[in-house]
This record gives sequence, C-alpha cells and structure tokens, in this order.
Amino acid sequence: MINNKKFILFSFFLAIQFSFSQSVLGRWKTVDDETKKEKGIVEVYEKEGKIYGKIVEILEPQNRNKKCVLCEGSDKDKPILGIVFIKGLTKEGSEYNGGEILDPKNGKLYKCYITLVSKDKLKVRGYLGISLFGRTQYWYRVK
Repeated sequence: MINNKKFILFSFFLAIQFSFSQSVLGRWKTVDDETKKEKGIVEVYEKEGKIYGKIVEILEPQNRNKKCVLCEGSDKDKPILGIVFIKGLTKEGSEYNGGEILDPKNGKLYKCYITLVSKDKLKVRGYLGISLFGRTQYWYRVK
C-alpha cells in the first residue's frame, strides 16, 4: 500500500512539472528577429485568466534606462524596464491570442499571438489586421 501511495504522489508531482514545462508561463530570453541579438528577459504571467508579458531585464546596457517616449496613453514615458508589453491574451487551442503587444521602439500596439514551438521555444507574432502582415520572433526559455 505504501508503494502505491508513493507512486501516486510521484506521478502527481511529475504531472505538475510536465505541465509547467509545457506552459508559456515563465521567463523568456527575447531575440530580435532582424539583428538576431539577444535583447532582454521577459516574464510571461497569468492574471485574472489572461496572459501578460513584462520586461524584467534589458541585456543591452545602452538601453537599460530608456523610456517609452513614443508610447501613448498610460505607457507614455514609462521606463521600458518593467513595462507590461504583452496584454490580455487568452488561450484558444494551443495558441494564445486576442490581446496586444507593444513595440517600445515605435510606441505602437499590434495584435498578437504566442504559441509554444517546443517546451523551451516560444513563437511570438505581432501583426496589423491579419497575421499575414507582421513580424515573428522566437524566444527561448530561461532556465
């Protein structure tokens, strides 16, 4: 009987670990799709059933103190470090969409979807109108 309980407990913790490793939640290293340079670390988190992303580290020293001067609304002149730039995604199948992503370089908001390519690789697409017109980046899980 004890071995059966240990097996059930082990299986439970294994399932939790597996489900977390298959999640978009966590910290991701961003890589610029044009320059291929590592840009920063983003924390993807859930709040009230929606997915958000916040810049928690900027890897380029010259950009660490920049503000979002071209942003509008409540993001205007906020420090880029700490800004919530992925907003309000919801899960639909294997994809998270229906929200927006902010490009701090130009201050514009785009429609967005994210999806896991593998447990440690995230596809992030920002676009205007339909997803055909946009940019894709691949981010890598920080371990």
